[in-house]
Amino acid sequence: MDAESLVQHIERDMEEATLFPPSVTGDWLEDDNETTVNQFQQPDWQVALWAIAYSLIILVSITGNVTVIWIILAHRRMRTVTNYFIVNLAFSDVSMASFNTLFNFVYALHNDWYFGLGYCRFQNFFPITAMFSSIYSMAAIAVDRYMAIIHPLKPRLSSTSTKVVIALIWIVAICLAFPQCYYSVTRFYYPRTVCMVDWPDDYGGKHQLSYQFAVILLIYLLPLLVMLVTYSLVGRTLWGGHIPGEATEHYHSQITAKRKVVKMMVVVVVTFALCWLPYHIYFILGSFNRDIYKQHYIQQVYLAIFWLAMSSTMYNPIIYCCLNQRFRAGFRHAFAWCPFIKVSEEDKMELQHTHTFRVTMTRSHRNDSSYAHTSIKTNHTTIDAKMAESMELSTKKKGTSKTHGRQNTHAVNRPDDAKSSAAKLMQHGH
Repeated sequence: MDAESLVQHIERDMEEATLFPPSVTGDWLEDDNETTVNQFQQPDWQVALWAIAYSLIILVSITGNVTVIWIILAHRRMRTVTNYFIVNLAFSDVSMASFNTLFNFVYALHNDWYFGLGYCRFQNFFPITAMFSSIYSMAAIAVDRYMAIIHPLKPRLSSTSTKVVIALIWIVAICLAFPQCYYSVTRFYYPRTVCMVDWPDDYGGKHQLSYQFAVILLIYLLPLLVMLVTYSLVGRTLWGGHIPGEATEHYHSQITAKRKVVKMMVVVVVTFALCWLPYHIYFILGSFNRDIYKQHYIQQVYLAIFWLAMSSTMYNPIIYCCLNQRFRAGFRHAFAWCPFIKVSEEDKMELQHTHTFRVTMTRSHRNDSSYAHTSIKTNHTTIDAKMAESMELSTKKKGTSKTHGRQNTHAVNRPDDAKSSAAKLMQHGH
């Protein structure tokens, strides 16, 4: 093989990019001979600035997400279906910050891989897994909110079912990321080593393009579409309808609480989508025009785009703290050792006491006819008229009249009726 053929062969191999991160390629082969200079070497001041920026992500993400996990798992009141998915989301984010951000940053600094083949495989495998888990946890929360608000009388996910869904999310994520791990290789091109995905038909072939577009579709476009539809329907129900004038104060507080949760999750989803959008655009453009990887400025562009994508792991705890009172109380508890943070009695009540009365609807079938039974479970001294709220929402949506509601002997139309019925049941020992 002559010198010209050797250079062309090396350049072709070097243009094989990996999804996390790309093998930024190009003009370090300045002539037909090998060079001892790494063109991607940066001055110390640039390295220092990028190190500070990426260290901020790692510190805030790990601290914030670990605190979120503790708040939910250490306080019984916080163990809801939505919060279990938030735990999974926080675990994915803290794993991404711990196992991917630092090593990928070090690699992108000089485009030189120092960590061996084993971690090269893990580096190309785990980020896709964690990202899939993150965004599908958000999608699961959106579907759960949709069922709770649009179809309040239908069965909800139990704690066990929620854990099964989370396990399935991780199994599918592992299967989706496996090709990245299987085809990962390290290659030495003097004076540096690269970690990349060696697809069977080279970079830009049908295997690589098909996989990359499948990944973008499955871990970005499809779940975002699901969340757009579900939150649009939920928003129309919570904000588009008129709250009845005779609705109780409890009903108003329940609607307000639901609105706050939906607002918080919409902010989380929008933040995630905006942070990852430039990253996906970068690789889509690179799939059609590999020359962008040869530009002298591409290393700084990639470091900025990658910083923005990885920063998505640190925003969620901040959003929870700002928009949710219970999480805010939890953060005060977690950081009570700081001299400028005070834990109030209200904060203690938020996490340690439950003041609600749960109403569970179960359906049974007798003699080919079905009817609803109300099972009321007491917890402390107040009543959560969830059934009343559900019926009010259903009545508002269907436009039924009060007269029709009174004809249904099994319907609970007012929270006061629910309270009196509960009291009578308790008095008679039912």
